[in-house]
Amino acid sequence: MTTGPNQVLPRWRLELIGISKSYANVVANEDISLRVKPGEIHGLVGENGAGKSTLMKILYGMVRPDAGQIIWNDKETLIESPAVAQRLGIGMILQHFALFDTLTAAENIALGLVGRPPLADVIRRVNELGQQYSLSIDPMQHVYTMSVGQRQRVEILRALMQSPKLLIMDEPTSVLTPQAVERLFDTLRVIADEGCSIIYISHKLGEVQSLCHRATVLRQGRVVHTCQTNLETEESLAHMMIGSDPPKLREKDATSLPSRTRIEVRNISVQLDDPFSTPLDNISFAVREGEILGIAGVSGNGQQELFSVLSGEIAKLKSGSLLVDNKELTTLSPLQRRRLGLCALPDDRMGRGAVGIMPLTWNLLLTSNGAEHVRYGFIRFRQLNASTEDCIRQFNVVAPGVNAKAASLSGGNLQKFLIGREVLQEPKVLIVSQPTWGVDVGAAAAIHQVLLDLSASGCAVIVISEELDELFQLSDRLVVMASGTLSEPVKRADFDRDAVGLAMAGQSPSDQEQEATDAVSL
Repeated sequence: MTTGPNQVLPRWRLELIGISKSYANVVANEDISLRVKPGEIHGLVGENGAGKSTLMKILYGMVRPDAGQIIWNDKETLIESPAVAQRLGIGMILQHFALFDTLTAAENIALGLVGRPPLADVIRRVNELGQQYSLSIDPMQHVYTMSVGQRQRVEILRALMQSPKLLIMDEPTSVLTPQAVERLFDTLRVIADEGCSIIYISHKLGEVQSLCHRATVLRQGRVVHTCQTNLETEESLAHMMIGSDPPKLREKDATSLPSRTRIEVRNISVQLDDPFSTPLDNISFAVREGEILGIAGVSGNGQQELFSVLSGEIAKLKSGSLLVDNKELTTLSPLQRRRLGLCALPDDRMGRGAVGIMPLTWNLLLTSNGAEHVRYGFIRFRQLNASTEDCIRQFNVVAPGVNAKAASLSGGNLQKFLIGREVLQEPKVLIVSQPTWGVDVGAAAAIHQVLLDLSASGCAVIVISEELDELFQLSDRLVVMASGTLSEPVKRADFDRDAVGLAMAGQSPSDQEQEATDAVSL
């Protein structure tokens, strides 16, 4: 990755000239040209479905373009496969993970490396890089037991292990605390200074503006602008992306709502047989009607287990109880909980939230809890189609129709559909995990507005997220989850980014002061 003193760098590390790609009647990329300098951090932004992922898959050899040229280090190059891309020095972190569930993290990483290094060497390097970049994982943990955030760490570490000349990073910071994001950015700047180019794809426009030298904006498969990020604002970048100003959130007015408790969690403790799970220790909180409780935390600290306990997927508790409107739900199944008004949407929208090969109608039916769609064991297709059309219309889901397969929708549109599916059931309590993970600025604003409006109608909303901006924007109160325990709740007026970031890392401000003192004394 380092550049020797006498080594002559190419004028452009990468040039894409006139790249086009279509699928049937859908144009994914149309005449796209893009240049990246050696050592440049180049942002790539656009709405879901703008063509970013397709373009990067072409660059990484996963997709063949219909037209266009790839110039690598000033030479025209044909990249026929990811193996060719890796040999050239291109590393990629996919937004949608390319991991084998039944293998360990170390085994998955080893499969992506050239030369098949010994597994012991891979484990050692994973531990070293994990500590260096605050991306620690257990190398021997099986992927199927990992949360979405932990899987993303595996992808990041696998790319860094390849010492790339060009690193493609697709939404890499969703699992990190604010302090860890800054450390990662410092590392990326060092890597870039050594000559490695970085293409940085993110919906967090503040990150693009602060990290990237330049940015290319895609809209509907075409390049609409390439700019110097230090001359732009988040608002101007968002305007380029969607062609208009992003919608402003309407703040909820819940002052007239009564403040009775909707959901109460009392002293819940859980110890699962899975050695890679996080035990929950004496979890207690309550959420009132019309209130949004935000739960922050770095992935792998018990959020997935807490979600499963609340939704009913984990029914065996060591101790504790769960109540909704003072009714005991602790021993009830997920379906029984739904019928009593507790709905839940997991972080893994394609897998646990939806079945990709099924049409939207069937995906809506999967969580339907009333007789509206099924009566006497028979599906009422007219009502089911009408409800699906209503969900698509009300929540502005871009889809060709009710029979479109879930996997054919962009991430943002699928997420809007799934949240709409839950909202239409008029829940008393809604629990959502990572509601805008990998979602563009326009779709994220729409999802946030839905959650605010639902809360204002009297629903108690619990948002589990690793996005502090999202939690700060939505939450009336905020708690932090670390090592299976919850902090004391903090009211909106007392939110502090640094304090929350430290709590997410299992530290307090006094811990940080002590670390600084120790460093000075050394």
